[in-house]
Amino acid sequence: MTAASALPRAHDPAPAADWQRRVARAFSRAAPDYARLAEAQRVMGERLWARLPERAAAVLDLGCGPGHWSARLACRVGEGGAVTGIDLAPGMLGEARRRHGDRVRWLCADAAALPLPDAALDLVFSNLALQWCPDLEGTLAELRRVLRPGGRALINTLGPGTLEEVSRAWSRPGRPAALLGFQGSDRHRRAARLAGFSRVQVEASTQRFHYPDLAAVMASIKGVGAQAARPGARLTRTDLARAARRYEALREPDGLPVTYRLLTLELHA
Repeated sequence: MTAASALPRAHDPAPAADWQRRVARAFSRAAPDYARLAEAQRVMGERLWARLPERAAAVLDLGCGPGHWSARLACRVGEGGAVTGIDLAPGMLGEARRRHGDRVRWLCADAAALPLPDAALDLVFSNLALQWCPDLEGTLAELRRVLRPGGRALINTLGPGTLEEVSRAWSRPGRPAALLGFQGSDRHRRAARLAGFSRVQVEASTQRFHYPDLAAVMASIKGVGAQAARPGARLTRTDLARAARRYEALREPDGLPVTYRLLTLELHA
């Protein structure tokens, strides 16, 4: 493990293509273990699932990962509907095909440059992918482009304060932990309105999960691909012991806490 790979990396000034390669590589590596380790992601996704419209025939699962939600969406729309799963990571799409076959059309693509025609979709479903898109405005503009009038985008993403315990445990004096630059509710509202959505709702909530030890905490993050590593100095046993001690000071009766500041967007075209 390197110091740079211990946490989800902040968006940095590297070219967008380099950032995308790192993200795709990290999530591809995590693909075989994602379903086993993604309990928090599934729980948060259920909140989004509860908002599904009664009818939607043409559906996109953006950031589909190994296809859990895509397959459920395919069952929901039935034979008369069509579901497309898009992900940046080829490894995730390979796992999705292995698990779910051809019930869904799987595409490898950038969320800010969707290979889909204008006004082609009734619904976009996206659970915890938007925070990995450095061009928020461009991505939401693409979603508006591919939605039909009256269509809807349902999106879970993460806001400031996410992984605050993890950040505290790994930070050092003068060296804060490098986390993603999570954007707040107001930024998402502005970007959605700029994209042309006629109705914009952003609901903030806090989701907390507990794990038995630091190794389980980090597996819940790194094990689902939430990192974009760059070469860095290797962590020592002292570094790991320090982080474990700092996290232990936060222990609650249910275990070590991990907080997610969830933003749920409901956007109407």
